Amino acid sequence: MAFTFTDENVAEIIASGKPVVIDFWATWCGPCVRMSPMIDELAEKYGEQVVIGKYNIEEEGDLCSDHRIMSVPTILFFKNGEKTAIRLAGSQTKETLEEKINEFLAL
Repeated sequence: MAFTFTDENVAEIIASGKPVVIDFWATWCGPCVRMSPMIDELAEKYGEQVVIGKYNIEEEGDLCSDHRIMSVPTILFFKNGEKTAIRLAGSQTKETLEEKINEFLAL
């Protein structure tokens, strides 16, 4: 199951230096809802290596402002406490997500 990021916990988790993947989503977003099971599967598969989770933009908002999230789904990748250049916007396939996670872990 994917981790649930909130405005209260996200800064601490990113600052920990662990690799972090955040899926910005909303319940009214069809592509977000379709991708949700894939995010959960990948969170289980890569759980020992990276924190993969979801940030509900309807319930939270600070991180959206900080990183200029203008549309959902958007996925950001953080490593060593910093945002990386890897950013995915729009609906993605599981294969693309895995490819990007593996690329991210190789940084």
